[in-house]
Amino acid sequence: MGPLKFMAYNFHPCYVNKHLNMNFGRFFLRVYEIWQFIRRFFREVFLPPYEYKEIINQFFQVGIRSLSIITLTGFITGVVFTKQSRSSLAEFGAASWLPSLIAIALIRALAPLVTALIIAGKVGSNMGAELGSMKVTEQIDAMEVSSTNPFKFLVASRVLATTAIVPVLAVYMGFVGLMGAYMNVHHNEQTSFTSFFQSAFMKITFLDVWVLLLKSAVYGFTIGVAGCFNGYNADQGTVGVGRAANTAVVVSMFLIFIEEMIIVQLVNYFKHGG
Repeated sequence: MGPLKFMAYNFHPCYVNKHLNMNFGRFFLRVYEIWQFIRRFFREVFLPPYEYKEIINQFFQVGIRSLSIITLTGFITGVVFTKQSRSSLAEFGAASWLPSLIAIALIRALAPLVTALIIAGKVGSNMGAELGSMKVTEQIDAMEVSSTNPFKFLVASRVLATTAIVPVLAVYMGFVGLMGAYMNVHHNEQTSFTSFFQSAFMKITFLDVWVLLLKSAVYGFTIGVAGCFNGYNADQGTVGVGRAANTAVVVSMFLIFIEEMIIVQLVNYFKHGG
């Protein structure tokens, strides 16, 4: 088959339609597999026996080992956002609103979103690579032979850990970001600690805090499911391990932005009565 005939065959309507149908079929099959994976998680996580030691270990892996990068990122976020916002507010004579603006930005958007993206890159990729390597080296099959439930031990513990710890890290990052903002404001305007935080929380409500926790829990669940699903279903040897880690990060970050948009729309809808 010559080059022209090969190109004509590849762009033939029948070939294109067949290719699109195959891609759609794979997509919906993947969606069904993810749905079954999530259903299995909710079934396994509530049934005994409970893997307390592994859950505590995953809490440590997700939470404690991420504190340093969360602290550094939160502090830098608070300082940089304060520096960028001061000049703009000063032009309108509204520099006194700077603490409130920083608090609103951190609590409502930046703290949960940035925390989730960091955890997706650090923890999600690690989950995908770890479970992927266990899958391709048949360690998961060996656990099944030894009468251990690998899904409960490997998947349920990790998804539960990310769902529970990401909200805690988001609150912590919000606090660290406010401390960075306070140090910057105090350095430039000699604002006291008490007056800064009184102004900062003037416009923050309990609804904002509950939404922060809700969003963070949803993001954490998404990171855990994306990382564990891609790792647990990895194939093709070491290539599949790298693909699982990469896909876990890309998919979880994409879904986090989609969820952010949906949750913001729902909150605004209910806050303003539709």
